[in-house]
Amino acid sequence: MALVLMEEFGEVPGEGRVQKWILKSSNITVEIITLGCIITAIKCKGKNGEVNDIVLGYDDLEGYLANPKYFGAVIGRVANRIAKGRFVVDGKDYQLAINNGPNSLHGGLRGFSKVIWGSEGVEGGVRLTLTSPDGDQNYPGEVQASVTYTLEGDTLSIQYQARSTRTTPINLTNHSYFNLAGQGSADIYDHEVSINAPTYLPVDDVMIPTGEVRPVEHTPFDLRRPVLIGPRLKEVPGPGFDHNFCLSSPGDAWTERMCARVFHPASGCVMEVSTTQPGVQFYTANFLDCSFKGKGGASYPKHSAFCLETQNWPDAVNQQKH
Repeated sequence: MALVLMEEFGEVPGEGRVQKWILKSSNITVEIITLGCIITAIKCKGKNGEVNDIVLGYDDLEGYLANPKYFGAVIGRVANRIAKGRFVVDGKDYQLAINNGPNSLHGGLRGFSKVIWGSEGVEGGVRLTLTSPDGDQNYPGEVQASVTYTLEGDTLSIQYQARSTRTTPINLTNHSYFNLAGQGSADIYDHEVSINAPTYLPVDDVMIPTGEVRPVEHTPFDLRRPVLIGPRLKEVPGPGFDHNFCLSSPGDAWTERMCARVFHPASGCVMEVSTTQPGVQFYTANFLDCSFKGKGGASYPKHSAFCLETQNWPDAVNQQKH
């Protein structure tokens, strides 16, 4: 199991102190802060022995307090978009804050990514806990949530749990942005990606699923065999990938299985993703624009990273068959 260390990362006035937990194995170091359960660094060795930090982020707490692109954060209560910020549960209408065009995105104005979680060390990792009160961001029910990170060898595991006092939508994920050439690299065009999904969800002009579940075959979304990201992005309508790939149907028995693999030939770095969830949102950082400075003063342009957000299908609370 990994070596587990903890150190102070800073203080949020009126809210409390933020700790940084460090998980170290022989080849990988993972750093996590208690603000938003954010993964601030994943450092790993390339084929030539060089060590690269492969996740985008900031050097200090101030950057993560703003964090408009959700670098490294756990997203909740509901990841992804809810159409018009509205849903009905147990016959009652709920209206959420609108923070992404006409929709609610990633839990609202102050979702799980914006608050300080409690933490305790566990064997090989750290468990973070949060109580979200009834009515938080206008969601029903008090939710007790926990996220446990453990590192064993080259495998980082994330286990999510949530329990609510009332029926409420829950869809947790991690929103790390990866560049296997190292954070600060210009783009991901030389990465090879594969996603084991036979179907995907087309979206409308505000990125809400249309209701259709479309086969990937004979489309740019067929990633079942490895493809180079750069050329494939030229075939995708719009600015890039920001779509749910369907691993199974929601409600099916969920078993853990590998869903995606990304390979960077120049460094030899490989990332494989396994999940129990029915979907994975593949996002190619279409809306990064060098408007702020990241770690080491790096600028993060469009397509300088990718996300693989394992989760339930987007807007599922409003789409009965989802």
